[in-house]
Amino acid sequence: MASAAEQLARNLSFSTFSKAKALQQRIWFTLGALLVYRLGTYIPLPGIDPDAFRATFEQSQQGIIGMFNMFAGGAVERMAIFALNLIPYITASIVVQVVSTASPRLEALKKEGEAGRRKMNQYTRYLAVLFCAIQAYGIAVGLEGSQGVVLNPGWFFRISTVITLVGGTMFLMWLGEQITARGVGNGISLIIFAGIVANLPSTVAQTLELARTGAIPGFAGLGMLVLALVVIAVIVFFERAQRRLLIQYPKRQVGNKMFQGDTSHLPLKLNTSGVIPVIFGSSLLLLPATIASFAAQGDAPAWLTTVTALLGRGQPLYLALFAFFIIFFAFFYTAIVFNPTETADNLKRSGGFIPGIRPGERTAQHIDYVLTRITVVGAVYLTVVALIPEVMFSQLAVSQFIGGTSLLIMVTVTLDTITQIQSHLVAQQYEGLLKKSRLGGGKRR
Repeated sequence: MASAAEQLARNLSFSTFSKAKALQQRIWFTLGALLVYRLGTYIPLPGIDPDAFRATFEQSQQGIIGMFNMFAGGAVERMAIFALNLIPYITASIVVQVVSTASPRLEALKKEGEAGRRKMNQYTRYLAVLFCAIQAYGIAVGLEGSQGVVLNPGWFFRISTVITLVGGTMFLMWLGEQITARGVGNGISLIIFAGIVANLPSTVAQTLELARTGAIPGFAGLGMLVLALVVIAVIVFFERAQRRLLIQYPKRQVGNKMFQGDTSHLPLKLNTSGVIPVIFGSSLLLLPATIASFAAQGDAPAWLTTVTALLGRGQPLYLALFAFFIIFFAFFYTAIVFNPTETADNLKRSGGFIPGIRPGERTAQHIDYVLTRITVVGAVYLTVVALIPEVMFSQLAVSQFIGGTSLLIMVTVTLDTITQIQSHLVAQQYEGLLKKSRLGGGKRR
């Protein structure tokens, strides 16, 4: 039998949305914030020649720079103030979360509630500024090494570039937090999502042009379209897949009446970590590879050129590291967001139990066992979706912006945002029902 929340969700309609004024304001705020982000991707860095840089970018866009440009929403090909996007912040979040598992002090902060979370966010911002400054300086040096890109090379250009790029990333961090607090959806994910979607029309047009001119076989273009549709279907299926554990509640006596015990389910998502492992894995690969790629354009040592070549998209080392990071963060992030011991304690306090499993520690072990098994499937699914299209597209030497990583981010963020919108609409219906019940009660009195 469906719960009250599920019944309300089925009855959602356009009239319900038209009455949800608060939700409409949140949606308009989100769209306005994303528009500001898109405008910032067209403001170029001071002191560079856009035409000369465009010529340099076209020579390397199929490599790691092309992937960075995808996450930055095209800001890299224009060398805009948002060229670094949120990659340094994501990298800093990874480092802080990994260190917190080994540091008792940071682990204690995580358990202090809202105050501890604010302190952790502050540490993440400081580290993001450091990463951003290092990466911005590497980009400045790489731009100076490119022929004719920088108008007046020197320390003034390097310092101004570092300040501009760090300021752009800090602004995007603030904008993402505002979207999360006052808009709809996760602000960081939506900013990356907006960048990928903005490049989608030009990417599709570029692929069709390659098929028309014969640069790629006609059947290959059709196969890429079919592959994209299959990948989208697979992502939707796995993101909605759940392993439901049966939970029973004992019979209870109220007065002289005996009430039958209820049953419910504990849903465990097949992919608890969502799109986080793919974003984290991409970020860790982009940070060193981008600096090496820019620096290798000048008078770089041989080892730096070798590193750049090994970390190129489609290369075996790149694919192996990408797969390792995806699997690692799938398990790591699942362990952060879901605590089997805490879930088992909550079930025990509410009187619920899993049939055949003793409450307490044995229940926690059983939940952890089931969660580990389904996380293996989820990690394999993420790895296959992220790598298989990338290998195929690298063999065809075409744009990879519509590869598995971008499709995974687009579909997952869309599903999460739709879920949040439905939650706001369900809450709106609950408030309406409560108001009606109060008015009816007042008339009867």
